[in-house]
Amino acid sequence: MARAAAEIAPIPRGDDGAPVFREPWEAQAFAMTLALYERGLFTWTEWAAALSVTIKRAQAAGDCDDGSTYYQHWLTAIEQLVSDKGIATEQALAERRGAWDRAAHATPHGQPILLENDPLR
Repeated sequence: MARAAAEIAPIPRGDDGAPVFREPWEAQAFAMTLALYERGLFTWTEWAAALSVTIKRAQAAGDCDDGSTYYQHWLTAIEQLVSDKGIATEQALAERRGAWDRAAHATPHGQPILLENDPLR
């Protein structure tokens, strides 16, 4: 997967070669993608194609293309892939994004954002 993605936008890596994440949600998106793959919900080829399409679409729309939006594209690609595969509906994804946004706004600064903090839960 890393080889395929590296052609479009390489995964940021530290001196030890391990993926580097600027925010916890980036690591979570990475881990979620690996978990879905390990469950056999898509192939590496499908994942690489989804990520490639997402990045190319963003670049065509004027993405800054400096690596700072890589995991935003990663998350968009995994959402599109699970939607395309019928794993989650667009409505379910939109509801989860809304719950996450509400939880983020309801979480005190410096605390981890948990979906349990969604005031509508």
